[in-house]
Amino acid sequence: MTGLLLATAVTALLLFQMRRMRFFVQVPGLSFSWITGIFLLKIMAGMALWAVYTYIYPDRNTADIFKYFDDSAHMFKALPHHPIDFLRMILGIGNDTPEFRDLYYKDMNNWVRQYESNLYNDAHTIIRFNALVRLISFGEFHVHTVIAAFLSLTGLVGLYRSLVRTLHGLERPLFLGVFLLPSVLFWASGVIKESLLFFGLGIMLYQITRMGERRIRRTDPIFLALTIIMLFFLKFYVLLSLLPALILLLWSRSSVRPNLILKALIVHGVFLGIGLNLQHIIPGFDILGILTMKQRDFVGLALQMNSGSFVMPTLLLPDVWLFLKQAPYALYITLLGPMTHSGGGALSLVSAAENAGILLFLVLCWVFRRPWRTVDNSLLISILLYIVVLSLVIGWTTPVMGAVVRYRTPLLPFLVIIGLLLLDRQKMVAKWPWTSKLFSA
Repeated sequence: MTGLLLATAVTALLLFQMRRMRFFVQVPGLSFSWITGIFLLKIMAGMALWAVYTYIYPDRNTADIFKYFDDSAHMFKALPHHPIDFLRMILGIGNDTPEFRDLYYKDMNNWVRQYESNLYNDAHTIIRFNALVRLISFGEFHVHTVIAAFLSLTGLVGLYRSLVRTLHGLERPLFLGVFLLPSVLFWASGVIKESLLFFGLGIMLYQITRMGERRIRRTDPIFLALTIIMLFFLKFYVLLSLLPALILLLWSRSSVRPNLILKALIVHGVFLGIGLNLQHIIPGFDILGILTMKQRDFVGLALQMNSGSFVMPTLLLPDVWLFLKQAPYALYITLLGPMTHSGGGALSLVSAAENAGILLFLVLCWVFRRPWRTVDNSLLISILLYIVVLSLVIGWTTPVMGAVVRYRTPLLPFLVIIGLLLLDRQKMVAKWPWTSKLFSA
């Protein structure tokens, strides 16, 4: 009861502060009451995630929402008596020593993990996040849910604001595609990495949009740098999938020549060339080797845990041609896998239905597409290439459909956005007049 009361008080305080911020109040096509409603809905979704991992999958040691929260308690215990130690662990400065391992890390289950091939253990980021939130939560889990839901909401508002002017007249379907996709609502509202991931993605894109529109404030470059750093230490493969798309978009918007296709080939060719040779620049940073080990570690973990949604993939080797050969499968398992390997659980069935709905939406947008000369081709191609690159990374490395459903959430709003960039709403309304209610006036 104490936790719920404290969570309610934090929610009220955040709503009060949001009401005073133009970022939340002056959102084109959305009233503040809608923003408030989405915030409360995301808190309920975060609590639903808590309930799933409390009553349906009650192993606290394997549930992401609990295991990093529990580990953060060992970090937080340093604050009363050794505040400098706490600060060093939060900042990651001089904290990788035997002393810290003996005092704090030996009691954590996830600071050092058996199956982890990333150069940086991204579990550290979510443990640090929970340790910081404990400054106001007093260890009450639902306060962490409220903070995570707020950060996710902030990122989604940033994503919406960065695209709403481009998609003028399509505010309502954009709202649905950004805020109310079931997987995004469920997985990006709780105390897990996806909530922070959407915060970082949305704010980064919002800051870049502002800078592109020359509406730059002194704090914008600082926020942009901080979100890029956060994304790197949270899920660096998402950031690396997005960077070439952003460079392509900015280049396309700033110059006419060469043509868009050539620009796309140049940008992604340069990134591919650097990636395949990065081990010669940074010793040990072999991209194909990292992806290979990540897949094998995930397979080993899935077999050890007897995962119910495990789909045995072809095992990779650090060979370019083998990766290319498996690329169609990687795209298939990421983009269509939830429909063909749905399993039998409620979450899997919801994801399969969501996947089918997005696919149907894209087909309709193609049927009622606008003339190509009116399509924002630079944005369309940039988003499409981001989706392809991230889908490949997920499909190559993730053999568990339950994890695929969660990891692909940063793609889903962009699939909807691709459809909206193609859609001619007048054609659709002319064919089906009742669809006029789906669009803003």
